[in-house]
Amino acid sequence: MKIILLMVTSLDGKTTRWNESRIFQWTSKEDQDNFSSLIKKKSLLIMGRKTFDAAKKMIKLSPKILHVVFTTEPEKYLDLVVPGQLEFVNGSAINIINKLDDRGYKEALLLGGEHLNTEFFKEKLVNEVWLTLEPYLFGIGNQLVLSEKLNIDLTLQSITKLNKKGTLLLKYEANKN
Repeated sequence: MKIILLMVTSLDGKTTRWNESRIFQWTSKEDQDNFSSLIKKKSLLIMGRKTFDAAKKMIKLSPKILHVVFTTEPEKYLDLVVPGQLEFVNGSAINIINKLDDRGYKEALLLGGEHLNTEFFKEKLVNEVWLTLEPYLFGIGNQLVLSEKLNIDLTLQSITKLNKKGTLLLKYEANKN
């Protein structure tokens, strides 16, 4: 399965501003429009529990899109489950991806959190990274990945300037050697 990590960061690599969970308070309209457009085109969206909690009010369920939320406690979310639209899973990324692949999914957007992104990188599951770079410095905030030893080799495929302020969309291929 092809997995595209889709994230937005500040220039200093923060995916959140300080301890705020709602990124739409600081991301540009152009990034938000790009994000909305992309998630409407994909049939599988994967995220961590914290990302889900931050975005759940904005998630619109549809039989055309499966939202998979990784959590260590899927039983806490049983009342929210809508099979084929919103599912909560616990387990290794590779096992969950294999099960989704068996269900016929061929491509997914990984919408992170740093814990989930790190696990997917460690398992060499990420094929592409689409990173919106916003011209801000926050100093404190969550990161794209955890502070662990990783050695992920990426090759730049394209750069798109999204606005006059300098918001950039960078697309990378993940080299799996």
